[in-house]
Amino acid sequence: MPTSARTYGQFCGLARALEIVGERWSLLVVRDLMLGPKRFNDLQRTLPRIPVSILTSRLNELEEAGVLRRRVLSQLDAGVVYELTEYGAELDQIVLDLGLWGARSLSYPKPDDAFTLDTAIISLYATFQEEAAAGVRLNYELHHLGGEMIVHAMVDDGALKASAGALPDADLVIEPQGPALFDLLTGSLSAQDAIDGGKVRLEGDPAHLDVFTRLFHIPPAPERSTGLALH
Repeated sequence: MPTSARTYGQFCGLARALEIVGERWSLLVVRDLMLGPKRFNDLQRTLPRIPVSILTSRLNELEEAGVLRRRVLSQLDAGVVYELTEYGAELDQIVLDLGLWGARSLSYPKPDDAFTLDTAIISLYATFQEEAAAGVRLNYELHHLGGEMIVHAMVDDGALKASAGALPDADLVIEPQGPALFDLLTGSLSAQDAIDGGKVRLEGDPAHLDVFTRLFHIPPAPERSTGLALH
């Protein structure tokens, strides 16, 4: 166990998991390595608020726990990258499920909230509805932040491949205005209302936007209990 990690003193798998990845920033490091190996400087860009000393500590702790490893690049590239081990990669679906669970309690972003390219890609995987995608073959290109950030999603009969960059011949290009994409994902804005209200700019068949809202969705959070058992 990493020597710097707190222990719970419990013989419990959940407690052990939290000892490994429960420290602040640890799961976000794992999240950003899910998309592939990264250099230290890459992680600083995807986690802009993490202090250098904390990033160093978390990488060391996760490496000691067997969640990630360092790999020296070829002589041509030079340098070191961090990547998930097979054990660490088993966290992929856990992180996606936890991200979707947390998204159910999100409100609109604050002006200083970071939204990175990796976050945009991971959000597609987290909100993807595999069952709704059965038999669907559509490609989407999404423009965030007024086109400054572009990602794409390729849906092929229940499978999703999402990545950065434009996608030639995409079936639909979506450029949401303001928080329209979040509203579409939560279902608080219908595809037709988004189109009629000018809240999205589209290139391609507008009917594909309605399909998009079924393929990518954030379920509503359940009403909060008052804590009282009423009979």
